[in-house]
Amino acid sequence: MPIRIQNDLPARAVLEDENIFVMDENRALSQDIRPLEVLILNLMPIKQDTELQLLRALSNTPLQINITFLQLESHVSKNTSASHLNQFYQTFSEIKDRNFDGLIITGAPVEQMEFEEVTYWDELVKIMDWSDRHVTSTLHICWGAQAGLYHHYGIHKELLPKKAFGIFEHKVLNRKVPLVRGFDDYFYAPHSRHTTVSKSDILADARLQILAESDEVGVFIVLAEGGKRIFVMGHPEYDRITLDTEYKRDLGKGLPIDMPYNYYTDGDVNSRPRLSWRAHANNLYTNWINYYVYQVTPYIL
Repeated sequence: MPIRIQNDLPARAVLEDENIFVMDENRALSQDIRPLEVLILNLMPIKQDTELQLLRALSNTPLQINITFLQLESHVSKNTSASHLNQFYQTFSEIKDRNFDGLIITGAPVEQMEFEEVTYWDELVKIMDWSDRHVTSTLHICWGAQAGLYHHYGIHKELLPKKAFGIFEHKVLNRKVPLVRGFDDYFYAPHSRHTTVSKSDILADARLQILAESDEVGVFIVLAEGGKRIFVMGHPEYDRITLDTEYKRDLGKGLPIDMPYNYYTDGDVNSRPRLSWRAHANNLYTNWINYYVYQVTPYIL
């Protein structure tokens, strides 16, 4: 899939080096088709890393996608330069009158706080409510998934005894649902979180359907409203070295952190981490774009 991004976005050079087809603005304008419009609310601290990860994940269908990055007005990023945000991001005030085919709400490093204690919670709620009227399908990731389940369905997050950190095996529960079409019975995905949601709470709400789960880290994929909302509890978009970077960062800060589970070859932290989840991650994002965005969204937004 050709991803359409701004010509000078720094992630472009990395994507092209990885042989991922990136369409510049000039070429996109010459094509006589209606591209999909996908909005990404990037709540992660180092936004350039998340931009690259998500653009990789969205690069595997034959559809043209226009990407708009969204930043919060009620929060000042400490890890991404203001010049980068001003150049490549828009605010909710700037896009609130537009419609989008898809929205991605990322995770955020605030999971151990109560939702209402998060400084930008009110703005996030406003965006989630807005998405019901202005977005065809919203994909929530990690803390974004917990926030969405709490706001829309009243499901509280729960603190884990210790951080779910590593690469965990998951099993598909309903193979007939298009979101997991093409998945193996069992697949791997990364997790990096201190909290979870209760399976029993989700099963108690008839509007929610669990599509995949893990014996070690619980519920992974939840479908709601026929795909209007999708919740993914881990980080399938993570690249090979993301967990390695997080692990060594926390070690350097003297924080209590276990070695990422099932990640390093033979447990050797100096080895190249094994990439065991990319194929299913790509499949997940491709299925979302195809079955819950492209096949559902109106031609005229």
